[in-house]
Amino acid sequence: MKPSQDPPDSSKHPPEFDQTLHEVERSLQTLKTRYAQVQADQQQQQELQQRLSQAQRQYRQTRSKSLQAELKQIKQQLDDLEIALESQLVSWSGLKEVFWLAVRFGGIGVVLGWILKSLAG
Repeated sequence: MKPSQDPPDSSKHPPEFDQTLHEVERSLQTLKTRYAQVQADQQQQQELQQRLSQAQRQYRQTRSKSLQAELKQIKQQLDDLEIALESQLVSWSGLKEVFWLAVRFGGIGVVLGWILKSLAG
């Protein structure tokens, strides 16, 4: 016979665990939202690139002013999408966290180095 397992009860966990769990859930939801936005932007980028190549072929054949304006518009939209995609991949909050981790552990490394040098000294 297997012992019965009680369902998880949040009252058994310390409040810090619950708070951390909520933060992880929020971070996961934010990540899912950003991922969906990146996918949508990439899809739009592919569609614009196809439109651009079609418009370029037509422009070579007709040299139409309206096609020239459309080409400029498509290129501008592609540039805007590229910037949006890059900015979603790199966020200040992510860089800020990495920066402070480097400062913290780099500082600890320097202090440990000084201690070891003085002991070996």
